[in-house]
Amino acid sequence: MSDALITLEIEKLVAGGLGLARDESGVVLVRGALPGERVTARLRAGKGVRQGDVVEVLRRSPDRVDGPELPTADLAFATYAAQLAFKRAFVEEALTRIAKVRHTVGETVPSPSEWHYRNTAQYLVTPQGLAYRERRGHGPQAFTQDPLVMEQIRAVAERLDPEHLDPATEVAFRASQLTGEVVAAIIGAGEPRQFLRASDHLMDSGVVGVSLAQPAGRRFSAGVRLIAGESEIREQFGRVQVSVSATGFAQVNPAAAGLAYVRAAELAGTGEHAVDLYGGAGAIARHLSPSFRRVTVLDSSSEALSRGRQDVALSGEKNVTYRSGDAARFSELGTDVIVVDPPRAGLEAEAREQIQASTADRLVYVSCDPATWARDVGEFARRGWKLGEVTPHDFYPQTSHVEIVSVLNR
Repeated sequence: MSDALITLEIEKLVAGGLGLARDESGVVLVRGALPGERVTARLRAGKGVRQGDVVEVLRRSPDRVDGPELPTADLAFATYAAQLAFKRAFVEEALTRIAKVRHTVGETVPSPSEWHYRNTAQYLVTPQGLAYRERRGHGPQAFTQDPLVMEQIRAVAERLDPEHLDPATEVAFRASQLTGEVVAAIIGAGEPRQFLRASDHLMDSGVVGVSLAQPAGRRFSAGVRLIAGESEIREQFGRVQVSVSATGFAQVNPAAAGLAYVRAAELAGTGEHAVDLYGGAGAIARHLSPSFRRVTVLDSSSEALSRGRQDVALSGEKNVTYRSGDAARFSELGTDVIVVDPPRAGLEAEAREQIQASTADRLVYVSCDPATWARDVGEFARRGWKLGEVTPHDFYPQTSHVEIVSVLNR
């Protein structure tokens, strides 16, 4: 079955940026194809739905462009206008197929930048230079330039000599559009003193701080220690400034995320008390602060909560409180509006129960995964909530990822 060549007509693009086609044996999903194209694809061995990669485009879509072939950019071969339309279609499809809800989806809000928008990157350190981390069975892919990352990261990466980063196995960066600064984290097993040469080399290459993280299955879960300079830099997200680090979670496209956070706050309206579940350092919560008497941020990451507390101490917002806790157990907080921006897996069943049992009559749901968002929205709709505005936002140009800003009212 593997490596068989097959000619297919592509019907549409589905989540993950895959072209869907059918033949006498059923559905085939093809990477690198666009709707309306006739392609020759090479099938890959595997269980489940057959998948393949484009070998040749026999009839080209007018939406096709010659984009860079990157493991990090699975839609760079489509025009930007087409990418925005595909992302809206992914959300529409999830609503009808998974939520079983008929509802209008707004136009996708474009990213202010189509390239060089990423404020973070994590690369393997190889003798050939920095390389993309392994994906889908391919080995490390060395590169000279990464067109998705901010100019500030590109400038640092160009000055690096992998030999001087030894014994680090990976390096992560976070840049700030606001200040122009970059912080780095090196990933490697050992004591800080073993990485002093690597740290000096990074500082000489233009970063303002270097941290050391031990290798771990889940990123940065085995502890992070500052070796030199600063661990955090300031960045602007919409109407607020937040501190970001090379190892903590923050959205990778601050300009695009800022637009979504401002819209989420508008949808939240006004009231007595708003709760931001999975609130992290509180970038969304702080947009709610002018419209509510109290805002509570709930998150389980002590690193994010501590950054958030520092941020509001600097900005002087007196009505934002940070609490350590689990979204599945927040019922004691009487609230008018709940805002959620959960991980890709969506809301856990317990969190959905708590929202249902809460005093809130409005739920602003920000999501990075149409499928889990649609599952949750479908359940809320069946339990008496009414879906309002649904707007896709593009945080990740040149990729098939899409963010959603939506609101439900009881």
